[in-house]
Amino acid sequence: MEVQVVTTENAKHFYIPGEIPVTLYSDADEWQVRLSPTQLWKGRTDPVLHIELRRWADLMLVAPLDANTLAKIANGLSDNLLTCVIRAWELSKPLLFCPAMNTAMWEHPITAQQVEKLKGFGYMEIPCIVKKLVCGDEGE
Repeated sequence: MEVQVVTTENAKHFYIPGEIPVTLYSDADEWQVRLSPTQLWKGRTDPVLHIELRRWADLMLVAPLDANTLAKIANGLSDNLLTCVIRAWELSKPLLFCPAMNTAMWEHPITAQQVEKLKGFGYMEIPCIVKKLVCGDEGE
């Protein structure tokens, strides 16, 4: 099994890139062709990373799925590499998502609406768990 990781800019605050033992893509990579680190996307028919990733993957796991990205996906926004891959995702292939946010955000009524919208696309939710949160609260 081969794994590739797509990260958002905000997610970069939570890990050290050198500690990720697989290929890691971020927004800056969207404009580079992976065949050559110096070859930039220049025109029609050149590979586009979010489309290449969509074609490559058999399954997509979005974990953790924060409130911001959840809202973007549910409302069709495609303003970073991750949301572009998801927007281009082939719906016949599985997409799993693991919501992760503060309990107050999780319990807001709009969150349930957005989660249901993703399920309506055929995406599968991996439910939240109860634990001690970063802020010190305990909850889902």
